[in-house]
Amino acid sequence: MTQTSENVTWLTQEAYNKLKDELEYLTGPARTEIAAKIAAAREEGDLRENGGYHAAKEEQGKQELRVRQLTQLLDNAKVGEAPAANGAVAPGMVVTIAFDGDEDDTLTFLLASREYASSDIETYSPQSPLGAGVIGRKVGDDAQYELPNGKKASVRILKAEPYNG
Repeated sequence: MTQTSENVTWLTQEAYNKLKDELEYLTGPARTEIAAKIAAAREEGDLRENGGYHAAKEEQGKQELRVRQLTQLLDNAKVGEAPAANGAVAPGMVVTIAFDGDEDDTLTFLLASREYASSDIETYSPQSPLGAGVIGRKVGDDAQYELPNGKKASVRILKAEPYNG
């Protein structure tokens, strides 16, 4: 999955290929499609009150933002292997924690870049307070992280397994 240090994002080969394919689509066929939408809407007349034109320009802006994000991510990417199933929390792992050591109050999440966010599992960035607090810990370890209100929260690592999604 990913591990971001200051300027480097670690990706599996599969993840790198997926993001590269998305970038190629956005800079090729998607740009052509949006340019055609804008041209068609422009021919409808007055641009000040042309909803189709404004919607197409907004879509173009969102696509170009995604192109810049992907370009920066891929420029700083290093391709590596998925994390080892050694019980240590690392990016690319599905982690189950218990809040305050209470095994009835748990959370399971994927520790990865938001690029991997999925509806199947909650995703926390390694740079998030929770992600930074658990990274490098092993199953059975206790960890602390800072809440938005400045207080500390304690969690116990119950499981850490490589993500297979």
